[in-house]
Amino acid sequence: MSDNETSRLVKGALLLSIAGLISKGLSAVYRIVLQNLTGDLGFYMYQQLYPLLGIATMLALYGFPSAISSLTATELEKGKLLSWKTFYRPILLILSGFHIVWIAIIYFTAPILARLAGDERFIVLYQFAAIVFLIVPILALFRGVAQGRFEMAPTAISQIGEQIIRVGTIILGALFVSQGIFSLYTIGTTAVIASILGGFSALFILFVFHYKSRYYPSAAAKTSTFEEAIPWKTYLKTLLLFGIAAAMNHMTLLFMQLADAFTFVPKLMASGVEELDAKEMKGVFDRGQPLIQMVTIVGSSIALAIIPAISHQKLKEQRKQVTNYIQTAIHVGIFIAVGAVLGLFILFPEVNQLLYKNTEGTNELRLLIVSILMSTISIIGASILQSLGMIVRTAVFIGISFVIKVCSNLILIALYGVYGASIATVLSLSVLLLLVVIELHRKLPNMALYRSISWKSLLAASLSMVIYLFIMQGIFSAFVMNGRLLLLGYVVFISISGAVVFLFVLLRTGGLTEAQIRILPKSEYLLRIYKGRNHP
Repeated sequence: MSDNETSRLVKGALLLSIAGLISKGLSAVYRIVLQNLTGDLGFYMYQQLYPLLGIATMLALYGFPSAISSLTATELEKGKLLSWKTFYRPILLILSGFHIVWIAIIYFTAPILARLAGDERFIVLYQFAAIVFLIVPILALFRGVAQGRFEMAPTAISQIGEQIIRVGTIILGALFVSQGIFSLYTIGTTAVIASILGGFSALFILFVFHYKSRYYPSAAAKTSTFEEAIPWKTYLKTLLLFGIAAAMNHMTLLFMQLADAFTFVPKLMASGVEELDAKEMKGVFDRGQPLIQMVTIVGSSIALAIIPAISHQKLKEQRKQVTNYIQTAIHVGIFIAVGAVLGLFILFPEVNQLLYKNTEGTNELRLLIVSILMSTISIIGASILQSLGMIVRTAVFIGISFVIKVCSNLILIALYGVYGASIATVLSLSVLLLLVVIELHRKLPNMALYRSISWKSLLAASLSMVIYLFIMQGIFSAFVMNGRLLLLGYVVFISISGAVVFLFVLLRTGGLTEAQIRILPKSEYLLRIYKGRNHP
């Protein structure tokens, strides 16, 4: 790879990260708005379909485009042209065949899925949701070819455009429901329509980029037959094995929600809870999902931004430097996750009131918030392993955590209700974290992942922030719970100031070394705080 291509790849990766953050931010915001407009029951309706729709999005955005970009880059490096007959058609045939089978499975098993979810009125909604998978092959093809040519803008802009259309459609539907124009079950229909419209808007954006690039399938490629082209076995292995595994590496939190969608309400009802109450409890429990997603994605993105493009080859050539980057990223991820968990745990009554207009489920959600620590660090570790070529293995780890979540839900919800679902999430993500850490130690045996952390600094920063938050909470909480606007100002102020206290104490007590700080963005400002500890 030339220096120019490497530079384009790094810039492109940054662009995709920014697009991902914007998209996830919009996702968290619209789900909060949705709950505000339709209540916990309406939120429950949406969350029952969200995992299925999310799988389609992950396949079209991360999984299959990664596989196609790998095939594209390999062919272009060989000096070959991408012809319709030997490249585009085989990919479309394989992906279309796979998705037609997948759509048929969802359509014909919809009655079973609805019974598992505890509501047979979801049969039609699950069947309707299957349509979303029809557009995945062409979206993945456009994105994958562009990425294989080191052009990340089409994927990034189409992702944001798709999300804006989806968010707008869902909020519009929620407004109609809140006004009594549509029933609550219309939320599910709206979610599917929003995904379809979002997909077509992304397709339009990708088509515009493709048209402007003037990069069309060649009729005069060097390869003219399937035998001389990429073997079908390679297509099948790369697209289906590598593509699905790559998508799974972005589905950690989605799988947790998928498990809850089919076990939460039925197990509560089996333990004696009325159907309507069980659904509302599920809606309350799902309040934690946008917060977990937002903090996890932001925390892992900041940490992973520290690591330049790494690969198995680079690890061999620059082992010490790459190891230092990885170690710093994990340390930063731990610090962000610990600070976020402690802050949210203390402030959750106010956050719950601010975002969802009441404090229902605060204690159960406080326990669920603990999973941010496991999810953030495990996603950072899994992303590092994926960069080192261990895509299938990390996907297997995520699959194991999903199975543990399902089994734990079946046992713990019956025993402890909503608390049981929170415990199951924490337990399954803890197992994922353990598997990822073991694999990192196996891959990088000389890297002291946890021994090198300044635990004293982390403890000092945590205690300082906790004491500060309790003091501020004691002073202001009685005044701000009466109005949402006052509460907003209070939560924003105390969150930012609490984070500043945490960061200040962490740096002053040597939580990061000077070399590690220099890797971070805006390191000159952080170094002033760090060096101030030696010059009081």
